[in-house]
Amino acid sequence: MLDGKTIAITRSKDDSLEFIKLSEKHNITPIPLPTIELVSKGEKIVDEFLDSAKQQNPDYSVFLSSKAVKLLFNTAKKIGKFEELQLTVANTIVMSVGPKTTTSLNMYGIKVNHEPENHSSIGVGEEFSQINAVGKKVIIPRSGAANSFLRELLNKIGITVIEIHLYDVCSFRDTTQWNGFRELFSQRQVDGVIFTSASSVRGFFEIMLKDYEKSILIDYLSKLFLVSIGPFTSEELKKFDVSYDVSDIHTVSGAFNLMKTKLTE
Repeated sequence: MLDGKTIAITRSKDDSLEFIKLSEKHNITPIPLPTIELVSKGEKIVDEFLDSAKQQNPDYSVFLSSKAVKLLFNTAKKIGKFEELQLTVANTIVMSVGPKTTTSLNMYGIKVNHEPENHSSIGVGEEFSQINAVGKKVIIPRSGAANSFLRELLNKIGITVIEIHLYDVCSFRDTTQWNGFRELFSQRQVDGVIFTSASSVRGFFEIMLKDYEKSILIDYLSKLFLVSIGPFTSEELKKFDVSYDVSDIHTVSGAFNLMKTKLTE
C-alpha cells in the first residue's frame, strides 16, 4: 500500500509539478526539496553564444535542460537580442534532451528537430551516432559545473563541440523550506528520496550535513529507499556510501515508478 507514504525529491516545488501530480494520484505525500541554485554568468552569455555561432558556424544546437533554454532566451529578451538569438538557433539543427526542454524551446518559437528516446547525455550521444554527424559542429549552452562526458563522447564520434557556460550551481541557501522535511526525517517518517542530478546530490548532502553528523545521516538514509534518476546522479551518490537503486528510464516518472515498486515490495 502506498497510502500515507512520504517521498522527497531534490527539486524545487516549481520544478516538481509532475512528481507532485504522480504522488497525489497514489495518495503519497510529496516533499519538494530545492537543493541547488543557478547563478547566471550575466548578460554576456548571449553575446558569447552569438559570437561563437558567427565564428564557428555550428551545424547543431543542443539544449540539455529547460533551465538553460529559459535563462538564455530570457536574458536575450532583457538586452534586446531575442530575435537575433532566435534566428541564430533556428539556423541550426536543434536537438533537445527531452520533452520538458522541447516544450521550453517551442515556447520561444524554436522548432526541435531531434529528441533522443533516452532523455540524457547518453541519449544525445546515441542520437548523434544514428544521424551520421561526423565532421559536424555542435554548440551546447549549459552549466559551468557540467562534467566533460558529453563533450568527450561527441568528440569520439568525430563532432566538434562548442560549449557556452550559462550559469554556475551552488547549494540552495534559504533552507527554511526544508524545515518540514527535517522534522519528518528526524522522526523517521520519510520513506524515500528521489535524486534528480549530480549537483542536487551534492546540494542535498551539503545542506543536511549542517544539521546531522555524517554517520547519523547515513544511518538514517539507510532506512529509506533512495532512487537515482540516472548514471551521473548515481556516480555522485557513490561518494556518500549510501545504498540506492537506479531508474532505467532517466525521467521523473521513471524514477517515481521505480520508487513506487520499491515501496510496495
